[in-house]
Amino acid sequence: MILREELIEIGCFNKPHGVAGELSATVDVDADVLRELSCIVSDVDGIFVPFFINSCRTKTSQTVLLTIDGIGSDTEAARLVNHNIYALKRDFSQLMEEEEMDDEYPLDFFIGFQLITKDGTKVGEIIDVDDQTENAIFIVDNDGSEVLVPASDDLIDDINVDSKVIIADLPAGLLELNT
Repeated sequence: MILREELIEIGCFNKPHGVAGELSATVDVDADVLRELSCIVSDVDGIFVPFFINSCRTKTSQTVLLTIDGIGSDTEAARLVNHNIYALKRDFSQLMEEEEMDDEYPLDFFIGFQLITKDGTKVGEIIDVDDQTENAIFIVDNDGSEVLVPASDDLIDDINVDSKVIIADLPAGLLELNT
């Protein structure tokens, strides 16, 4: 059984494209990355179900056309419309190690990582990401209270994927704004 903690949200199915089961999807990763994944996952009736990509064509910079194993008609494809698309975190970790594509990680990948300041102060565990605005924010559990920290490349000094730690150079007073 696939658990939510094992997944990274990477996009959303849009609508069927044609009558042969092809689906339009908006994704946060390159089509090349999609092709390398062992599978994509979507929530179907409350259960995370793996789907295997047969083909992936780029339509725009963020839209792809997917043919998925077992989906052979527009009616079958319509059942996935507006469903989120996830990737397995382990697939991303492996791809990033092989390809050294550090800037390809979706922000959801960092949920569960510890956030530590450059001087060694533990801020807490990243429990969620708010990426609904142009400036994404890590939501960090700091001993039971939520701390909001900008998820900006300018603030991140180092990311250790193996130990699940992000070291950030936070501006003075940022953490006090959250109290």
